[in-house]
Amino acid sequence: MSTENERNNAPAVLPVLALRGLVLFPEMVLHFDVGRKKSILALNAAMNENQTIFLVPQIDLTEDDPPMDHLCPVGVVATVRQVVKQTGDGIRILVQGKYRAKMDAQLQNDPFPIAAVSPVPMRKAAITLKTEALIRSVKETFEQYLEFSPRMAPDVIIGVQSSKDPGSLADYIAANVLQDYAGKQRILCEQSSIKRLEKLLVMLSNEIQILALETEINNKVRDQIDENQREYYLREQIKAISEELGESDNPQDEAQEFKQKVLALHLDQEVEEKLLKECERLFKMPVGSHEANVVRNYLDICLDLPWNRLSKINIDVKKAQRILDKDHYGLKKVKERILEMLAVRKLAPDIKGQILCLVGPPGVGKTSIAKSIAKAIGSKYVRVALGGVRDESEIRGHRKTYIGAMPGRIISAIKQANTRNPLILFDEIDKLGSDFRGDPTSALLEVLDSEQNNTFHDHYIDLPFDLSDVLFVTTANDYSAIPAPLLDRMDVITLSSYTHEEKYHIAKKHLIPKQLKKHGLTAQTVRFTDEAVHEMIEGYTREAGVRTLERTVASVLRKCAKQIVSGEKKRLTIEAKSLETLLGPQKYRREQIGKKDEVGVVNGLAWTSVGGETMPIEVAVMEGNGKIELTGSLGDVMKESAKTAITCVRNRTAAYHIRPDFYKTCDIHIHVPEGAVPKDGPSAGIAMATAVVSALSGIPVHHDVAMTGEITLRGKVLPIGGLKEKSMAAYRNGVKTIIISQENQPDLAELDQVVTDSIRFIPAETIDTVLENALAPIINEPKKHEERTTVPTDIPDSAVANPAFLSQ
Repeated sequence: MSTENERNNAPAVLPVLALRGLVLFPEMVLHFDVGRKKSILALNAAMNENQTIFLVPQIDLTEDDPPMDHLCPVGVVATVRQVVKQTGDGIRILVQGKYRAKMDAQLQNDPFPIAAVSPVPMRKAAITLKTEALIRSVKETFEQYLEFSPRMAPDVIIGVQSSKDPGSLADYIAANVLQDYAGKQRILCEQSSIKRLEKLLVMLSNEIQILALETEINNKVRDQIDENQREYYLREQIKAISEELGESDNPQDEAQEFKQKVLALHLDQEVEEKLLKECERLFKMPVGSHEANVVRNYLDICLDLPWNRLSKINIDVKKAQRILDKDHYGLKKVKERILEMLAVRKLAPDIKGQILCLVGPPGVGKTSIAKSIAKAIGSKYVRVALGGVRDESEIRGHRKTYIGAMPGRIISAIKQANTRNPLILFDEIDKLGSDFRGDPTSALLEVLDSEQNNTFHDHYIDLPFDLSDVLFVTTANDYSAIPAPLLDRMDVITLSSYTHEEKYHIAKKHLIPKQLKKHGLTAQTVRFTDEAVHEMIEGYTREAGVRTLERTVASVLRKCAKQIVSGEKKRLTIEAKSLETLLGPQKYRREQIGKKDEVGVVNGLAWTSVGGETMPIEVAVMEGNGKIELTGSLGDVMKESAKTAITCVRNRTAAYHIRPDFYKTCDIHIHVPEGAVPKDGPSAGIAMATAVVSALSGIPVHHDVAMTGEITLRGKVLPIGGLKEKSMAAYRNGVKTIIISQENQPDLAELDQVVTDSIRFIPAETIDTVLENALAPIINEPKKHEERTTVPTDIPDSAVANPAFLSQ
């Protein structure tokens, strides 16, 4: 323990924080809660400066907002070491006292108090025989105090015994021992270290006398009561009341019942020994024990688990195919992959570790496919929703010693299925989060690992449980959001967006019959024409799946039900022209690509979590000094891609009659609608390069051509991802030609037949191939590049480049 000294002899202007019920001494570390508004503002002011604050006790504890003159005359200048925000408006802080100080002047009271403070001059005592005797007397009195207060922390005792400075010793004991708030204030205000020790000695002696009287009183009361007789009497009363009510709450009887159930299960030796040990604990517990309820609940849950119970799995591939075809339209490759998995399980029933991950946009049938798999093989189906789970205990459970502890979601799902080999669906596995409570993704690694899940340990049951017979299926929307170690344990099956034709067939075969039944209607009372279904898909929904389409059908049927019940009509035929009356104006107009070739406008392609989209890219060239403007909520990667495209174009100016110094004499503005939608990624590189060449050269771009690919400075076209979704969007919008990277050619085999039949794909190795197929041919020979890129001064800044403008 260091001797007390002033850290800074100069006065200071500091924010003031009033302590209620607490007294801080120099060199003391204290943590406490701050809740008063003025105190929080004073703390914020201190943190914004040098983290130094003046802490002073208030005299009257009942005052919520004490004025400055109601504070103790002496306080402590302290350093704020830590600030932790708690639930609500409260704050917990950790401070360390530096030196005593007094308040010289009040400078401000609102919004928080500020005062000028100066160190209190301390009179350091000389170490004389009298001082030594006083220090020894205080330490001996402190030892007497310990006899009545045995819970004192060991480090406090060591600190007292090792202290030799009278002032520091008085502060240390007062801070850690005394309970009297006013007494602590008196010691804080005392400047003389000797007088401080004397006051402390008196207070300690009084405290010892009080503690001795309390001990004496407690002993007298304890002697008057025969504890054994009292406990016996109370237990007999409880037993009599239970028998009168017909309740059997005898732990000994329950323990015997549990023991018989455990032995009847014929469990593994490790599990059986652990459960029998719990039965013995329950047997020894008295009636009414709170711990008996904990053990009772634990044994109930453990015995309810299907340790040796397996449901009969009947795998018939043809039957499974019929069920999948009945429940889902299309998804040919997905069904083939599932049937392959089922065939392998039939040939090798003992095979472990087949874990499927269905990845695709919302509403394409991932969850319903898992249901169909369970139905096809006769397995129990349990769904575990993982979206938003952030606590590892949600997966592994809580220790049973905690109040309200329960098993994790895995064991709960097994208990719900009541069999050891169900199909468990982990829905939205890409939405798992992590925070200070742990990482649930890491907890799932053991569950989804066939080499480890045969001895899965839940924190609650604390016993190995075999999950190797469970068929795990997971679903996700975003492939990239699944952690790599988890992804490595699963077989990924990708479900793409539905085409217009697929949505039409799904609506006719599944959605409309389902909603007719749900609304109490029949196909005879309400009929949808083919044109009406097509119109609902095109004009009232825009999604990768069919959920919005189903809600749209339900909205139409609700209005039909109203007309039928009110007697207006007995039968209804829903035609395309009547949809506007039932659903209102069309929400979406069909995205049509431009009907004519334009300069500086290129059809790009984008991937989103709900499918692909067309992404027009516009470029305008204006007179300027080489400024490049990028708009449309572009991310960093996309901005870098635009700059790479412009540099690539500079190496090809001669081929397209572009003035070589355009980067110094022209401003280039690249815009990607819609401006409010964030966009990022490198796949728009060749589209940007093509648009820049078109805008600078005045050569139009084919309106029915779309492209996707990353570009390099040397003009190479690099591969991209999401080609299936992007090509589907191009097909939906009437694109006839798509330019892709040469390295993306193998991905064409994964595309839908309707897309490959309708669109011509051009693989490109360099940007030259892209420009050759994207730019429209010019009838007349272009003028010299000096003339072509001369920009007139009367063109407004917002003008978009066009052939007439660029040829002036």
